[in-house]
Amino acid sequence: MNAPTPALVARPERLRLVGQRRQTLAVMHQRLMFGMLLYGGIITLIVLRLMYLAAFGDHAGRKGMVTALVPARGDIVDRNGEPLARTIDAWTIAIQPTKVIGDKLDLARKMAALMPEHDAAGWLQLLRSDKPFIYIRRRASPSLVEQINALGEPGLALSREPDRLYPQTDLAAHVLGFTDIDGHGAAGMERAFDETLTNPNTRGKPLVLSINSAVQQALEHELLDAKATFSALGAAGVIIDIHTGEVMAMASLPQLNPNVAGNADNEARFNRATQGVWELGSTFKPFTVAMALETGKVRSMGQIYNCPLALKAYGRTITDTHPFGRECSVAEIMEESSNIGTAQIAAQVGATDQKRYLKAMGFLDPMPFELREKGRPLYPRDWTPLDVMTVGFGHSIAVSPLHLATGYATLFNGGVFHAPTLLKVGPDHPVAPGHRVFSEETSYKMRALLRLVVTKGTGKQADAPGYRVGGKTGTAEKIVNGHYSKTGQNVTSFAGVFPMDEPRYAMVVMLDEPKATATTFGFRTAGWNSAPTFGKTVARIAPMLGVRPDLKRDANMAEVMPFVHEKK
Repeated sequence: MNAPTPALVARPERLRLVGQRRQTLAVMHQRLMFGMLLYGGIITLIVLRLMYLAAFGDHAGRKGMVTALVPARGDIVDRNGEPLARTIDAWTIAIQPTKVIGDKLDLARKMAALMPEHDAAGWLQLLRSDKPFIYIRRRASPSLVEQINALGEPGLALSREPDRLYPQTDLAAHVLGFTDIDGHGAAGMERAFDETLTNPNTRGKPLVLSINSAVQQALEHELLDAKATFSALGAAGVIIDIHTGEVMAMASLPQLNPNVAGNADNEARFNRATQGVWELGSTFKPFTVAMALETGKVRSMGQIYNCPLALKAYGRTITDTHPFGRECSVAEIMEESSNIGTAQIAAQVGATDQKRYLKAMGFLDPMPFELREKGRPLYPRDWTPLDVMTVGFGHSIAVSPLHLATGYATLFNGGVFHAPTLLKVGPDHPVAPGHRVFSEETSYKMRALLRLVVTKGTGKQADAPGYRVGGKTGTAEKIVNGHYSKTGQNVTSFAGVFPMDEPRYAMVVMLDEPKATATTFGFRTAGWNSAPTFGKTVARIAPMLGVRPDLKRDANMAEVMPFVHEKK
């Protein structure tokens, strides 16, 4: 028999080695799979634990988890998406006196050099305090943090925390408001929408305001210039889209920087546009004429009234700045802002209808509005016949500039009241349901009447060529110690609409105690200060709002011109 070949002898050994290799690989594969499953299980447990802490755990755990996902407070932007308020991760510096290990006097000297708000003695007092933790600087600059860190003192604590930043500084400050030390809204829209801005379900989406930043900046600039020029105590302005009720701009002076709101005084925090209520004088007269048209007491702009040099009524003498001393038409009464003529028209309207229309325009209640900083109008308790006459020309009743702007929007948008809003109108925020106050016919007739005031009457300086401004001046003596001031302490205002042939925007500007200048020839009335401020503002903002100048267009002046005497 032949001997087996070497190849046949080696085959069983080779098979054995291959089987061992396969077994080893299978074991390694099992171990690898087990390790991966174990690793995946651990990761899953960690994620589930974090989610549990976020939903049910302590406040610190929730705060840490949520902060990592979305900002601690939602952003606020203008109607075009420009950021007005946002939350940033800021550096905070604090002292922990009990943990200071270095020489406290030496440390106090070094801190005084870096942070001069305290001298060395002041810092030493804080370092020797028995308090466990003292904040010394929030929103600290990176360079300061680096210098503090270089001191190498464990008792100086550096940390990061969410902080509210207003990148446009004081722009629209009274609209935005500010937050308190705990990060909650303390004023303005920050306060009004605090729950929305801090709600995890909504704060990832910015709060979109109706404000137009460019228009806001122009309004603030012109008011600042007027306040300085006429040495006024303060100023306010409101611009409204008359068809939607959207507030395109709202300003109050003195200015406020919400980034450092704690450093501001009460005068700067006060919102004159919504909180302050003043007698706004002759700006009320168009409402009186509109009421008379609606009730049939006035049938045309040519209706005649006796306008003597002075009118005695119920123990009081009513006078005019520009007395007629003759008969005058409704058109002339408005053109020359006659108290005597308007008082007689108001008397015809009567107390019942006067109060009904003022109520319908929101003039007897705080304006329905997002901001909580809003004033309550003041008006006569008994509403006597004399009150009816004085309310008719804007005395004995005090409202905010926002009330007045909303009233002009109502009068010239076709006669429908829409509550003003600081939220951009859109699918998520439709135009507020309105209610009719004046007829479309009355609204149309009033256009020519207020255009007349600007082209030929007391509001000439409010005109902006090409933009067809219509409006009314108002000068009212401030009440000081229960009596009307006789020393020139006035509130002046101009309320108007543009373009008057096709009204789109209503605006009110107000100056608190403006002073006379050489250029005003010693006058401090609205025609010399608020009116030109209005005109300059319109010239700046109209192009931003898509209103083109056109010298060939105008309101239908045939409604009033036949009833106006040529001035000699």
